Amino acid sequence: MVLLIMAAGSGSRYGKLKQFDELGPSGEFLMEFSIYDAIQSGFNHIVLITRKENKEFLNNYLRQRIDSSVKIDVVIQETTNLPLGMTADPKREKPWGTAHAVWCAKDFISDDFAIINADDYYGAKAFKNAANFFNSSRDQNNYGLVSYKLKNTLSAFGSVSRGVCKVLNGKLTSINEHLKIEKSGETVKDFDSGNVLNEDDYVSMNFWLCRSNFFAYLDLYIKETMNELKNTEKDEIYLPFAAQKLLKKNKISIDVVDSMSGWFGVTYAQDKKESVEKLKMYSNKGRYPTPLWKN
Repeated sequence: MVLLIMAAGSGSRYGKLKQFDELGPSGEFLMEFSIYDAIQSGFNHIVLITRKENKEFLNNYLRQRIDSSVKIDVVIQETTNLPLGMTADPKREKPWGTAHAVWCAKDFISDDFAIINADDYYGAKAFKNAANFFNSSRDQNNYGLVSYKLKNTLSAFGSVSRGVCKVLNGKLTSINEHLKIEKSGETVKDFDSGNVLNEDDYVSMNFWLCRSNFFAYLDLYIKETMNELKNTEKDEIYLPFAAQKLLKKNKISIDVVDSMSGWFGVTYAQDKKESVEKLKMYSNKGRYPTPLWKN
C-alpha cells in the first residue's frame, strides 16, 4: 500500500513552511508521525509531493531515518507539469492545488493509495482503518474517505475551512465546503455562509483512499476544470471537488471510514504549542518511541 503526502503548501496562515517545523520530542516533523503510523499498519511505499527546492532535503532527511524496506519517492509539483496538450499561464507561480498535486504522482504509483496532508496529525487507528479498507476489497470503483467529527477539528486561534460530509448508509453522498468555521460559545458556525453546523458531523481532512485509476480521472478533471478557471494565474484545482464530481457521475462510490482517532494540526502559529504538547504526551505514554526512528 502507498501513502501519498501533500507537502507543497506555502503555510501562509502559519507564517512559514509548517510541514518542516520540528514539533516532535526529538525534533520530528508532524508528517513523520503519520509515516510511522502508516508503516505500522502495513504501508510500504511513501510518496511525497513538494516544491522543487525541498526535494533533495526531504529525500535525504527521510531516507536517513526510515528503514530501507520502505520505498520513498519525492515528487515535485511544478506548475508547468500538466496533462498532455495543456500549457500553463506563464505568470503562474503558485501550485495548481491539491488535485494537481496528486496527479503529479501518477508515474510513481500503480497500486491502491491513501492521501494525507503533511501538516495534519491523523492518529494510528485512522491508518489501521485505512489499511483494513484496502485489505477488505480490491473493487476499483469503491473509494474511501477517512473522516473526523467536526468538533475535533477546530482551532482555538481562528477560523478553519472544512468539507462537511453528508452520509447515507455508510456512503458519502456529498461534501459541502465551509470556508470560515469557528466555535462561538456552544455554537459551531460558518461565518462565511452564516450556516450553523452540527459539531458531530463528519468532515473531510483530505484523508482519501483511492485506486490507481484515479489518475486517469484526474487527468480529465484537470483538463475540464482549467478551461473553466476565471483566473489562471491564481485559481486552484481542489481534490475534494474532483472526488465529488466522480461521485455525482456515479463513476465511483465512497465509503465513509470512521477514523476512530483524534486529529490536530497547525493551521495557525499558535497551534504549535498544543501540537508539541500532544506529541510529547503521546511519546511519554509509549504510543511512539523517542526518537521516532532507530536509524
